[in-house]
Amino acid sequence: MRVKKIFTSGIIVLAFLLLISFQARSQKIWTLEDCINYALENNLDIQKQIQSVESNKAYLMQSALGMLPNLNASASNYWNFGQTIDQYTNTFATTSVRSNNFYVSSSMVLFNGLQKLNTVKQNQILVLASKYDLDVIKNSISLSVAGYYLDILFNSELLDVATEQLRITKLQVERMQKMVDAGSSAKGDLLNIQAQKSAEELTQVQTSNQLNISYLSLEQLIDLPVTKDFHIEKPKLKAVEAPKQPVTPEIIFEHAIKTRPEIKGAEMRVEAAQKRLAIARGIISPTLSVSGSWGTGYSGAAREIDPNVTPTITSYKMGITQVSRDTVLGYQVDYATRLKSFGDQLKTNNNQSVGFNLNIPIFNGWQGRSNITQAKIQKNQAELDLDIEKRTLRKIIEQAYADAVASLQKYNSALGRLNAQSESFKYTQQKFDVGMMTSFDYNNSKKDLTKAESDLLQAKYDFIFKTTILDFYMGNPIQIQQ
Repeated sequence: MRVKKIFTSGIIVLAFLLLISFQARSQKIWTLEDCINYALENNLDIQKQIQSVESNKAYLMQSALGMLPNLNASASNYWNFGQTIDQYTNTFATTSVRSNNFYVSSSMVLFNGLQKLNTVKQNQILVLASKYDLDVIKNSISLSVAGYYLDILFNSELLDVATEQLRITKLQVERMQKMVDAGSSAKGDLLNIQAQKSAEELTQVQTSNQLNISYLSLEQLIDLPVTKDFHIEKPKLKAVEAPKQPVTPEIIFEHAIKTRPEIKGAEMRVEAAQKRLAIARGIISPTLSVSGSWGTGYSGAAREIDPNVTPTITSYKMGITQVSRDTVLGYQVDYATRLKSFGDQLKTNNNQSVGFNLNIPIFNGWQGRSNITQAKIQKNQAELDLDIEKRTLRKIIEQAYADAVASLQKYNSALGRLNAQSESFKYTQQKFDVGMMTSFDYNNSKKDLTKAESDLLQAKYDFIFKTTILDFYMGNPIQIQQ
């Protein structure tokens, strides 16, 4: 029973801690920096590119180790049946014979047209290129997060405008209802104001839905599980004004072309293509290598005189001399043999070798020349890709600059229009309040004011986003607040 109580208490404490953690997360106000950092930590495209970087590092390590001498060892054990020539005794063996072979060899390429060295340099360059590719993905995601973040702020302000306009219209409906009840206004005016109120309620609902969708889009972009408790900080945004120090697309481009990772990555690939061409040229050059080996073995057919056994001496008749006609006797010594020991055979049979090998390619189906041609084509393609990246960067900067200038002009125009429309609406409301204007004209004036406010907000956030892009290409961190 006591164990059960302890287990139950543990479950309660764990649930309490999880609830506190969830509440702390739900009450978190996400800044732009928080969103960017979360996206960079959890985005799958970034994780995939990180694996690509690690893969290129592995290729680099392998190519560097490939310049060292290789070392290989082998061992074997055989049983031979039937008649065979034993490789260590060089005699025929007709019985079952066991044999062992042990072999160690090493070789190293001394020169092969610098192929291995250029391969190492090429892989070093590809590692750097893949890192720049990772930075490109991070930059793209960071800008996208900033855009979605600003979209939330825009829709939030747009919702505030719609809510305020609806509040004013509701007051007008209440006022008009009283005037109709008192008989001082026509019911048609009340119906027009009520229709305007319904239209603004719909606008408020649509704007609220847009705000919810923009929140959803940002959560999905940063790979955050969708929750209703996700809220962002509403910072004080940058002022919508021309920069104090004049800047041109040319100045931005000259700075960006020296620092942008997409340009650096393309430059690295040009260098890698140059190394690839050097490797291809090395294929048609002579190859000089050195090699060495050591080997030994054991044979079950190898025998030696047994010193522990006394040899047997036997005599036999060799023949008769021609002069004395004496019989000549001969002697034969028979020695007992034994199997030569494993250790002695390893010592006796060991052999070493050292040699140099020179390989001169003369004709191999034009393969070497074809590889050089393909490498030249790849180098030209890499150079074209670099030019494409530079032109694309210039176009993006020029377009962003033009958009920023246009947004600033649009903002100033919209601001002037809003000020004029606000004054016009005040005058319209005064005339409507004293019955000198119809509800139809009043509604039209109110619609014009709402549109002026919406246009001003759109120009404001468009300018902030475009100038953020320009600042980013100048090497400044992504920042939207003052």
